[in-house]
Amino acid sequence: MSARVNRFRALVKKELLATLKEKTSRLILVGPLLLYILLFGYIASFNLDRVPYALCDLSKTSSSETFVRALDNNRIFDRIATLENASQATMAIDELNALVVVVIEDQFNEHLKNGEMAAVQVIIDGRNSTTAQLAAGYVSSIAQSINEKNAIASPLSIRVLFNPNAITQRFIMPGLIVMLSMLQVMILSALSVAREREQGTFEQLLVSPYSTTELLCAKALVPIAVGLFQGTLILLVDLFWFNIPMAGSLVSLYVVLTGFTVSIVGVGLAISAYSQTMQQGLILTFVLLVPMVLLSGLFAPVQNMPDWLQLLTYADPLRFALAGIRRIYLAGASLSEVLVMMWPVWVMAIIGLPTAYHYFKRRL
Repeated sequence: MSARVNRFRALVKKELLATLKEKTSRLILVGPLLLYILLFGYIASFNLDRVPYALCDLSKTSSSETFVRALDNNRIFDRIATLENASQATMAIDELNALVVVVIEDQFNEHLKNGEMAAVQVIIDGRNSTTAQLAAGYVSSIAQSINEKNAIASPLSIRVLFNPNAITQRFIMPGLIVMLSMLQVMILSALSVAREREQGTFEQLLVSPYSTTELLCAKALVPIAVGLFQGTLILLVDLFWFNIPMAGSLVSLYVVLTGFTVSIVGVGLAISAYSQTMQQGLILTFVLLVPMVLLSGLFAPVQNMPDWLQLLTYADPLRFALAGIRRIYLAGASLSEVLVMMWPVWVMAIIGLPTAYHYFKRRL
């Protein structure tokens, strides 16, 4: 057993040296990552064309119905839930994916009849700060339009959950922990076998005493370690450069990051074992990377996508890793809550690694 462990350690060391032996290769693992962090942190922006919202009408009068009708008739607002009381607002945002919750006070009609101000509270999801602020602005515009028609005043009270100051970086930067680390992890794993084949060292593996499982595990460990290192680097930038406080547990965050990295490495190794050349592996990698990023909900909410595209996102582990990281980082969600929603990530890992084993064994 000791000899087998030493032999496997030597194989892992060989894979690590193949990745880090050149200074340029080491710089590529850090330099572009820092550049992407700065670009995404300061430049990225959002558009809004659909607002899923929940309604809590405590008044239930003709006056409140006029306000609600104006919301429902607007092409942007899509009511996904009707709440019984304001205490259900957090549930509607966290579980039903409502971007805003509109709460109409119970004395709304009486205040209007007496010529007093009738308040409407808008609770928004601060984890999606930019789009949520735009949504609150739309609600304000509708209220102002009704005021002008009826000569009434309905001031809005806006409360932000999870991101009180509505800072855009607090929505973007935690998501980069998984998104940016995924880019190089998939490329490294996708090129590992193809690189050996082109460099002529793949034949040496054929006569080595290593089993297919040992070779595959060694090639998986280095990209996983690189992914965790890069995720840690981004986490440190989030905490100490952008000063984004973390509400959840580091252990929970690393469990999600590790599970996601394993699933991505499985996909990358499957591509590498299938590809005949490094060029073919790179092409297949970028063909997958772009749709995965676009479908993940990093830039625009998944709820804004057509229904058929929303179904397609279930095959994208990045979507659920992003949601899990954001819930842990910003909302302080427990590990048990996040693990349940991340089942597509586990499915991808279960499919990716055996697929890589199949193609790898066939090549050997």
